[in-house]
Amino acid sequence: MRNVIRTLAFIGLLSLSNNLLSQTKNAKQVLNGVYAKMMTAKDYTVMANIKVDLPFVKMFPVNAKIYFKQKDKFKVESKSIAIIPRQGFDQITKMLTDTTSFDALISGNEKIGANSAIIINVIPSSDTSDLILGKLWIDNKRNIVLKSQLTTKSNGTILTEYNYGKQEIYGLPDNVTFTVDVKKFKIPKSVAADINNSKSKTVDKTKNDKKGKIYLSLSNYQINKGIADATFKK
Repeated sequence: MRNVIRTLAFIGLLSLSNNLLSQTKNAKQVLNGVYAKMMTAKDYTVMANIKVDLPFVKMFPVNAKIYFKQKDKFKVESKSIAIIPRQGFDQITKMLTDTTSFDALISGNEKIGANSAIIINVIPSSDTSDLILGKLWIDNKRNIVLKSQLTTKSNGTILTEYNYGKQEIYGLPDNVTFTVDVKKFKIPKSVAADINNSKSKTVDKTKNDKKGKIYLSLSNYQINKGIADATFKK
């Protein structure tokens, strides 16, 4: 009887192991499709209108120009202070570049607006990574990320929602909304100084929200025109 129980337990463990391996394989296949679309845009520039809704911070909308070059070159030019989380632009691309650097599992499905999304959990295989845990909502038919939730050591948890338009063929959105953990999210030092020192309209002490939002409206994409590496040097 004991031998039968041991055999059944072994079969159960083997079945679970095979199921996990299958899930990982299927999840990485989905991610490979997303990565392949992302890589069609080798580089781009885009104009961004940035609106910030963070507790204790009042800022007018800011215009900026964003430069991006695969896989992780990123630069923002603006005459004013621009608050843009990098996670929404290059962290997913960097992560997907090396599929051996993480484990991925399909954890379910969800409807986002009119779109069906596969939910994939991403766990780095090394504790040296800034990323602690990732969660991606992917439209598998169009190979695009509809939403991501990245928990990092440097910026806490950032939820990013993407809306697409004409540049969907490159996996590039027209609008991006970030929801950030205010206590952990790093803001520019000059803004932090205003919060700490100013008693003017910059500070709104009536707000106690732990979450804040940053809205990006993107336009005038220039894709695969070539950007020199020197552009990204400080």
